[in-house]
Amino acid sequence: MAILSYGQVGWRSAVAAPASGQDADALAFITAATITNTTQQNAINTLVTDLKGYGIWSKMKAIYPFVGGTAAQHKFNLKDPRDLNEAFRLSYNGGGVHSPTGYAGNASNAWASTNLNAQTNLTNSNLHVSFYSTTASPLISYSGEILVDQPYGSGTSWLALRTNNKTGGGSAYFSAGSDAVNALASNTLPGFFIGSETSSTLRKLYRNGSSIATNTTSDGNVLPPAPVTLLGYSAGSNSGNECAFASIGDGLTDTEAATLYTAVQKYQTTLGRNV
Repeated sequence: MAILSYGQVGWRSAVAAPASGQDADALAFITAATITNTTQQNAINTLVTDLKGYGIWSKMKAIYPFVGGTAAQHKFNLKDPRDLNEAFRLSYNGGGVHSPTGYAGNASNAWASTNLNAQTNLTNSNLHVSFYSTTASPLISYSGEILVDQPYGSGTSWLALRTNNKTGGGSAYFSAGSDAVNALASNTLPGFFIGSETSSTLRKLYRNGSSIATNTTSDGNVLPPAPVTLLGYSAGSNSGNECAFASIGDGLTDTEAATLYTAVQKYQTTLGRNV
């Protein structure tokens, strides 16, 4: 007897029909993360259906919606909510704070590994990273909201997204492949930041859906063979900002970056934590 499939639930087909209006991928995440609050459930469901409606769900490799309020709930990847490193669940280090508003760093020793190896799972010239920061703490030198180096402090190739770089005089920054090939813009505010590279000669930095910096320098460097991290990657090089959403995936166009912001801002507004 054939098993009925009601859609894809992350890594497998659903074998139980979702409730009316409920997306199967959203249901898989809600179940894995034990999200019992109706408002939070609805926010996740709408986020997934909006991303699919905008045609950018398929571009995502990892989505961290930071819903539920606990470390155990915050670790799950919305795209693949298995409780496994290979599903790019978060692994926490140090003393970060988990709450209903997100995952906050301490500018000291808190960071999280996504378990997503940049060189293995991403393509330099076709990638994006995003970070919704509800705060605007200045970053110390070499820290970042999204970061991977080869290795820390000695590599020539890295991936970095920073919202308020102290050593840059309050700058937002995105680099993919090389520190020397970056998109840089003045910023001291919170918001939703996206760094996107859609070719070897085009990387852009966005805040709240609008482009704020562009770099067109050719970059032939490969990405580091190390996991992408949130809020830093070792004690002493960490962000103190709070993350309410992060994503990693393929490169986004101007239109796709704007629609991602629209979907994420709608999600944050539903949860009452938008900035």
